[in-house]
Amino acid sequence: MMNAVTPFSTPIRLLSVAAEMFPFVKTGGLGDVVGSLPHALAPYGVEVTTLLPGYPAVMAALFTRAQVMHHPDLLGHEATLWSAHVAGLDLLVLDVPALFDRPGNPYLAPEGQDWPDNGLRFAVLSRMAADIAQGRTPHPRPDLVQAHDWQAGLTAAYLHHDQQAAERGGQPVATRVPVVQTIHNLAFQGRFPAQCLAEFGLPPEAFSVEGCECYGAISFLKAGLYHADRITTVSPSYAQEIQTPEGGMGLDGLLRHRGDRLEGILNGISTETWNPASDPAVHFPYMVGDTVGRAPNKRDLQAEFGLWADPDAFVVGVVSRLTAQKGIDLLADVTPRLLAGNTQLIVVGEGDREIERRLASLQRQFPGRFACHLGYSESLGHRLPSAVDALLIPSRFEPCGLTQLGALRYGAVPVAARVGGLADTIVNANPAAIAQGAATGFLFTPVDGETLLATVARARQFYRRNRHMWRQLQLTGAAYDVSWNDKAAHYVRLFAEMLGMDTGGRADSNVISLPSGRHGLREGRRRRIARRPPRLSRALVAPIKYARPPAGPCSRHIPTAQ
Repeated sequence: MMNAVTPFSTPIRLLSVAAEMFPFVKTGGLGDVVGSLPHALAPYGVEVTTLLPGYPAVMAALFTRAQVMHHPDLLGHEATLWSAHVAGLDLLVLDVPALFDRPGNPYLAPEGQDWPDNGLRFAVLSRMAADIAQGRTPHPRPDLVQAHDWQAGLTAAYLHHDQQAAERGGQPVATRVPVVQTIHNLAFQGRFPAQCLAEFGLPPEAFSVEGCECYGAISFLKAGLYHADRITTVSPSYAQEIQTPEGGMGLDGLLRHRGDRLEGILNGISTETWNPASDPAVHFPYMVGDTVGRAPNKRDLQAEFGLWADPDAFVVGVVSRLTAQKGIDLLADVTPRLLAGNTQLIVVGEGDREIERRLASLQRQFPGRFACHLGYSESLGHRLPSAVDALLIPSRFEPCGLTQLGALRYGAVPVAARVGGLADTIVNANPAAIAQGAATGFLFTPVDGETLLATVARARQFYRRNRHMWRQLQLTGAAYDVSWNDKAAHYVRLFAEMLGMDTGGRADSNVISLPSGRHGLREGRRRRIARRPPRLSRALVAPIKYARPPAGPCSRHIPTAQ
């Protein structure tokens, strides 16, 4: 456990609201972060309770649970709120069988299509979060709320409109619990037809540019970004990228407007989970930084995937969702040329059906040199970086990325697009960085097929001609701190500011030195609520194209503009 200095005289209670959480349910990095951040915050005196939907996998994990309350009509559905402590994590689980007791992943039916009532499913989650934050349940009221991605985006909106309604009705109004809205991927905004407003339990005035309205539709994430007290995203570079028309996905105007309340905090990973010496997915364990001990894993992986048993082959791995965002369509285009120079390629992941079809065809076309596992595999997500020489990450945009962090720790040299968190966590192997012993991988831009090929060729040449320097890349990468240590401290400073404490200004990096004791901090637990932003003009939000609300049920999802 890390040694941490905390500005809090007593522990603070944080309610984390999310659609997924490892080890219970996970589709990507969101689940990993939501599952590991509570452990990282605990030494700083932050007690995290996570509110999750009651999916079958989550309910099955609740071996011991206590009923917090029964709600006969939560947005039209009967619900039960359970509390549990599982795998060292404090949970609140919202059990609404009509909405969550289903096969498939949290968002998609087994056939691969969005559940048609996803809007209502996650409105219910946010509605319960707002009730907990206002002390409307028997569970202790939190000091802060962290709403993760669009699925929790209505939390801050419900709190705002509940407060407005109480003020209009002359009822006592308690101090509103501050909310931080965290963006894990701006591409997913939770857009639904305007006629869903009443179904979601929102008042008519919520549907405005100063609320959840986004180009004629309801956007859960837009509502969270507008009403939250602070906004975070998962890397400093991505925080800048989303304020541009190119990276803002139609919300860049709002994000620039709230730029003084927006900051990027890098993700970390659990160094206990990601430890090649004890990771059960690693067939031949080795210590972090042991470049020789990795060799048996390379031979084993080649045999597992039916690749030629050649220790001199340059083995490249890809662990990713198979989507255009991740650049896997480019990979499918260039694979025949990428396999030059005794290169082998292994791809693990699931996603776009057409990309999967093309990868399967390549496996038939290049036996012994190309292999793929089409499907999610947590174990292969760990085994590949323990065995491959390089891990390829050709993302067109990447909010943070966790794949490269595991690669660095396990000795697989990352070859990645220079975007978002990839640019923040990988030091490009240019001559200056190599001379200083700082290089950890290879970055490329622009993100296109030819640049990808050229960068892989450069890495391959480096591997072939200068094995000593390649090992130095591995050793420097293994020494990089991929843990939550400094990142958790950054969150603590943010939480202290939100609670009205003066911590000496906002952090400009992920290295935070918190004051010892309470020197420099205002006494007490006074909460400071960010001022409500002034009214926006529509000119602040650049127009984008979006699908028109279809005729039919309100719950039908409108695809996010790309």
